[in-house]
Amino acid sequence: MHVLELKVPPLALVFLMAALMWLTTWAVPTFGFELPARTLFSVSVAVAGAVIGVLGFASFIRAKTTVNPMKPDSSSSLVVSGIYRFTRNPMYLAFLLGLLGWAVFLSNALAFFLLPAFIVYMNRFQIEPEEKALARLFGEQFVAYRSRVRRWL
Repeated sequence: MHVLELKVPPLALVFLMAALMWLTTWAVPTFGFELPARTLFSVSVAVAGAVIGVLGFASFIRAKTTVNPMKPDSSSSLVVSGIYRFTRNPMYLAFLLGLLGWAVFLSNALAFFLLPAFIVYMNRFQIEPEEKALARLFGEQFVAYRSRVRRWL
């Protein structure tokens, strides 16, 4: 187990990435660009992310399982219905869409380069450890689910 696995709450990482995106935009404004209707587009992306996140959260609540991403071993059921038919990680997808909306709003090319860093970090230090725990808890049921539903989209 790596020291960063399941150590940084995903929401804290989102705020950290958003701050880094803003700082990068402020520090290097020469990479800024004009985007027509940027506010409308950024809000639309962020709202789509929020809807996806709420659907994922609501599915966990209905299944009466933990929504704490730091303790995947305490999951009481494998959620595979609703939004989970399309993505294994709707709440993380929601965070990514929120960051994408923020990058669009900032309209600086460098802000967009932090999005892959978020994905790489989440895959390695959050999602992979979660999936190991789910495989231990739910065995073949999780393996079958993982084989038919993509991690992000």
